[in-house]
Order: sequence, then C-alpha cells, then structure tokens
Amino acid sequence: MNLRFTHETLPQRVVFGPAAEHLAAEVARLGERPLVIGRAAADLLPGVPRHREVVMHVPVAVAERARAVTAGIGADVLVSIGGGSATGLAKAVALTTGLPIVAVPTTYAGSEATDVWGLTDDGRKTTGADRRVLPRTVVYDATLTRSLPADLSIASGLNAVAHCVDSLWAPRADPINQALALAGIRALTAGLTGIAARPDDLAGREQTLYGAHLAAVAFASAGSGLHHKICHVLGGMFDLPHAQTHAVVLPYVMALNAHTVRPLLAGAFGPDGLQGLRDRIGAPRALRDYGFRDSDIPAAVAAILPIVPPGNPVAVTGGDLTDLLRHAWAGDPPGDQR
Repeated sequence: MNLRFTHETLPQRVVFGPAAEHLAAEVARLGERPLVIGRAAADLLPGVPRHREVVMHVPVAVAERARAVTAGIGADVLVSIGGGSATGLAKAVALTTGLPIVAVPTTYAGSEATDVWGLTDDGRKTTGADRRVLPRTVVYDATLTRSLPADLSIASGLNAVAHCVDSLWAPRADPINQALALAGIRALTAGLTGIAARPDDLAGREQTLYGAHLAAVAFASAGSGLHHKICHVLGGMFDLPHAQTHAVVLPYVMALNAHTVRPLLAGAFGPDGLQGLRDRIGAPRALRDYGFRDSDIPAAVAAILPIVPPGNPVAVTGGDLTDLLRHAWAGDPPGDQR
C-alpha cells in the first residue's frame, strides 16, 4: 500500500465526564470573567452572566448583539452551553474578539470540535474556517442530552452521521479522517439504536456523543463535501431546521455517490446499511415536512451548483441536483440515481 497524504489535527482539550465536576475548573484555566452563551436550563456556573438570544443559523444581527454584550461586561472567556446554534454564536463572537471558548454540547451537532463558523444574512449562509473559533476545551456530559427528546436526538445524531459520510469524500479526505469517520459511524449506529429503544438510558446517549465527537474531528480535517454544501444552502435560504435537513438529505447524496462510497462503508452501518438504521430509529423522511416547497427547488439548485466541490466522486449537474432535491422533498425511498 502506497500512502501519500498530509493530515492536520486541530489542537483541543476534550473532557468526557460530569460538567458539574469539571466545567468551573476548565473555564478558570482560560479566563476570569466568563460569559455563558445558550438557553440550556442547566445552571452549571451559578452567578455567571448569561446571554440567551440564540437563533438557528446565527443571523448576523444576533451575532452583533452578542458581541456587544461580550464587550459590555468585559468577558475574557466564552462558555457555550447548548446545541450547534449556541456553539455557533460563541464562534461568531470569537471570530471578531479572539476570546477562547469552552463548549458544553447538549446535542450531537459536532460544531464544538471544528474550526468552522457560519453566519446568515438576508437568506444567505456564509461559512469559513478560522482557528480563533475552535473551542479550546470541550466538556462532554451525556446527562445533559437527556432533556433532548428522542426525535430530536435521532435527527441530531444523523447530522453527526452526515459528518462521517461527508468526510469520506470531502476535499481533504485522507486515511486518518476516514478511519475516524468509520469508527464514528459504528458508535453512532449503536448509540442511536439505543436511544430509539430506550430514550432515558444513558449508555446510548454516551455512545452517540462519543460518535458525534469522532464525526466532528473527521469532518474538521476532511472539509465540507457535497452533502454539507447542499444543506447549508437549504438552511440559509429557506430557514430549514439544521439537524432534520441533514438527516433527510444524507441518503440521497449517498445514492448519488453510491458506487464510490459503498466499498468504504461496507459493514459500518451493520447488515442493513444506512436505510436499515433509519427505519429502526424513525428518521426524518421528507423536506416538505419542514417547510421546503417543490417550487423552491429551482432556486436551491441555482445556489448549490456553483459551490459543488470539484473533488466530488461523480460530476454533478443541475439535473442531478434537481432530481436529488425532488426525491428529498417527497421523501421517496433513496436508490442509486445513476
């Protein structure tokens, strides 16, 4: 085997364990005047100022208000507690201030392990990568995900699966992040199956959180592939819910790239594959269930086509994207599209 690649690992401290025992000390390592960003109910830092205005896809105006609050109290460390939107807002503040972030995820979004930021303005979502926004420390406490209902847990976990799958063919895919992605898929498959069967059981949530971290580390290294390009457009233009959109779109992108991805994924999802997992756990099925209209498809295709990654395993045409979005809109059974 002739291996030739360059792999870069992002520097980050990761703590798996009860946030009540670890968070205060982790924050104190980085600053003295923390600001908590998030709506999560857990009061893990009593008496610390909290900014609760968290909005999906991080609108620019919301980011500006959070930056003003941060400056107003003289914060020197940010603590995001919540899902991807809370982490994303903390990143938006860090992008312009350089302040360190301690992230405490309560979903399986994975944003806490990447240096990717995103902001939405007038229906357009802009993303980028910047080391300033990478949380310095992540505290993973699976007990904090118990308040996430089973259906949202399933959608969020499938979003993590999408990070894994996109990492197999993204622009900087290499054997190391592919190995992380496949390990992530195995952990997520076991964890999500456990959550669907026993939503209150901590074991399934721990496995899902672990898999989500592996997925995010792989994604941070490999970069954004076709799946994420599609979902960023759908979220920014049409204000679709992030996790559910990823959960719906993933099997159709996989079908488009089927001949390339099948050998890599052999056995990762178990004998029934991704579709079997989706059936077992009750995955979201159709974009129309979340407000996307059939009439929105041409505008979405026009926005996606110019940003299709050139390294996608197959050449992608406007017709391919139209068919993909129409099937995803209707919730048709995914099958090979070529």
